[in-house]
Amino acid sequence: MAQLHLDQAQIDRARNSARRIARRVFEQMNRFTTTTVERATLRLLGVDGVDENMVPLPNRLVSHLQEQKLLSHGAAAVVAGAMSDHNWTARQVAEAVVAGRLVLDRPRDETAARAAAAAEARRMCAHIARQRARRDAGIGSCGESRTPWLYLIVATGNIHEDVIQARAAAEQGADIIAVIRSTGQSLLDYVPYGATTEGFGGTYATQENFRLMRAALDEAGSKVGRYIRLTNYCSGLCMPEIAAMGAMERLDMMLNDSMYGIIFRDINMQRTFIDQFFSRMVNAYAGIIINTGEDNYLTTADACEAAHTVLASQLINEQFACLSGLAPEQMGLGHAFEIDPELENGFLWEIAHAQLVRQVFPEASLKYMPPTRHMTGNIFKGHVQDALFNIVSTLTQQNIHLLGMMTEAIHTPFIQDRFLAVQNAKYVFNTMRDLHSEVEFRRDGQIEQRAQRVLSETEQILAEIERIGLPAAISQGTFAEISRQPDGGKGLDGVLAKSADYFNPFPKLMLQGDDRDD
Repeated sequence: MAQLHLDQAQIDRARNSARRIARRVFEQMNRFTTTTVERATLRLLGVDGVDENMVPLPNRLVSHLQEQKLLSHGAAAVVAGAMSDHNWTARQVAEAVVAGRLVLDRPRDETAARAAAAAEARRMCAHIARQRARRDAGIGSCGESRTPWLYLIVATGNIHEDVIQARAAAEQGADIIAVIRSTGQSLLDYVPYGATTEGFGGTYATQENFRLMRAALDEAGSKVGRYIRLTNYCSGLCMPEIAAMGAMERLDMMLNDSMYGIIFRDINMQRTFIDQFFSRMVNAYAGIIINTGEDNYLTTADACEAAHTVLASQLINEQFACLSGLAPEQMGLGHAFEIDPELENGFLWEIAHAQLVRQVFPEASLKYMPPTRHMTGNIFKGHVQDALFNIVSTLTQQNIHLLGMMTEAIHTPFIQDRFLAVQNAKYVFNTMRDLHSEVEFRRDGQIEQRAQRVLSETEQILAEIERIGLPAAISQGTFAEISRQPDGGKGLDGVLAKSADYFNPFPKLMLQGDDRDD
C-alpha cells in the first residue's frame, strides 16, 4: 500500500496528548452518573414497556428513585432488592411502582441485593454475547463484501416502508443500512416505544424498530449472499439507552461520538461525557462498530483550514473509546471529502487528508463521508464529485463508505438515486481495486507536505487542549467553529453525583469480564 513518510514521533506525541486529555475528562466525570445511564441499566435488567400515557417505564422508575433520593446509590441494587423481596421481575417492580402499589427503599440486605443485580446483569451479558456470536455466524455463513463497505440510508419515517427500501438497497449492492432517526429525537429525554410510522425526516429509534429491521436485513442477507449490517444513532440525551437496545437486538454499527451532541445538538457536555462512556462500553461488549462525527465539522468549518481539528478530534475520540473497552477495529472514526471543488489541487489535499487518517489509525474501521457542503443541485457535477470521492476512498483504503448522492441538497434520496450511487462506487472500486498497491506518493511532494503540515498543526492544537482542558477548548469553538459552555446546553439536570456506595454491575462485567459477585 502506498504510504506517506510521516513523522511517527509526532504522531505518538499527539496521541499521548489525546490520551491525557481523555483520561482527565474521564476522571472528572467518573464521580457522576446520569438519569440516562440509570435508565439504560434498568433496561439491561429487563425493564421495558410504557404506562397508560405512553411514558416509558424506565423513565417512570428513575423518576421515582429520584423522588425517594435513591438514584445516587445506583438503580440496580435498589430494584434487585425489590425483585428478591417480592419474587418479581424488574418489569413487574416497575409496574408496581407506577401503579402506586410499591414505594422503593434501600435494600434490607445490601450484599444480597448486589448479588441479585449482578446475577441479572450476567444473564443480560450472556444474551448480548449470544447476539454477538450470532453476528459472527451470520458473517461466516453469508460472507461479506470487501471494504470499502457501501453505506446507504433509509429515512421514510415509517419503519415498515424503511424495511422495503432497505431490502431494495441491499439487493442493489449496499453492505450497510443506516436508519436515519426522526428529526429531533436526539433531544428527547425518553425513547419512544414500539413500531413507529410517523417520523419526520427519519424513523424513530425504538427497540421494536431495531428488531424489525434486523430481521429484514437477515432475510435480505440470506437472499443476496452477504451479511448486511444495520446502523442507527446512539447519540443525544438517550445515548446509553439506545446502546442497550442496539446490543440486545444485534445492531452492527452505531453513530456514537464523544462530542457531537455537545457541538451540534447543544447537549450539556457533562451529560454527554458521562453518557458516551457507558454507551461505548455497551457497544464494545456487543461487538458494535461505533461511528464518530468528525465528518460533520467540515459542514460548518473550512475543510482545508480546519483539517487538523478533525484529526485532533479523532485522536480524542479514539482515547475515549479505549477507556470504554472498544477495540481498534470497532472505531469507525469519521472524516469527509468536503474541500471546495473550485480550489486548485483540492483533489490532492483530499488524498492527503484521507491518507493521513488511514496511517494514523491503521487498524480502525474508518468512516468516510461524501461531499455535501459543496453540492449545488447540479446533479451531473454532483455525480462527478461523488466519483472523485469514490476514487480517494479506494486509493486510501477506507472501510465504511457513505455513498454520495447526486441529488444531495435537493431531496431525500429516491431508490433510483441510491442505485446510481451504488453503480458509481462499484465501478470505481472494481476498476481501481489494486491502485493503492501500484502507486507511490512522491517523497516531499505536495500530498506528503500537506499531510505533514496537518499533522504538525494537530500536535500543536492537542498540546493546547491538554493545557487548558477539553471543556475550555470546546468553549472556545475549537471544533466545527461552534462554542458550547460546560454548564450550558440541555440535560445538565440529569447529572447527579454518585454516593460513596454507588453500585452498577455492568462496568465490571463488560469491561473486565469478571463473573464474580460484588
